[in-house]
Amino acid sequence: MKRILLLLVLCMAGTITAQKINWITMNEALEAQKKVPKKIFMDVYTVWCGPCKMLDKNTFSNKDVIAYVNENFYAVKFNAEGTEEVVFEDFTYTNPNYQEGRKGRNATHFFADALKLRGYPSMVFFKEDGTLIQPITGYRTPQQLEIYLKMIAKDDYLAVNTVEDWEEYQANFKNTFNE
Repeated sequence: MKRILLLLVLCMAGTITAQKINWITMNEALEAQKKVPKKIFMDVYTVWCGPCKMLDKNTFSNKDVIAYVNENFYAVKFNAEGTEEVVFEDFTYTNPNYQEGRKGRNATHFFADALKLRGYPSMVFFKEDGTLIQPITGYRTPQQLEIYLKMIAKDDYLAVNTVEDWEEYQANFKNTFNE
């Protein structure tokens, strides 16, 4: 009996630690929004980007981030130098200048250009109807990302119109994500 209980506890612990963000493509997220409206959280990365890898390792593996993103967003993983076709606002974005086998930086995908991203990693938020809300650029810890996730998910960003509004929002925000 003790062995069965121990085995059950170990299996449950393995399931909890194996939990991951449910990443999908942008096209899948836009299609899903038609059935169940939900905001999109997009991680825009490149294969050569060190901070992008740190974001995966340190932030997107955090159980609080995983649970919050999976519950409140369609999570999209997008390679800003990849070859995926993205159909957005009736236009098909591609990366025609991509060079197979190239080491290091490659051509920028036209969708990343359309989003006017300034660097990587970038995390981009979209409304329930697929329209752009805002990108944020740079590495964030789970606690640093939390404020953006919650502000967007709860539509608090609609009331943040000035630097003073943002400073007040930050001052009143209480982190709950663990490290």
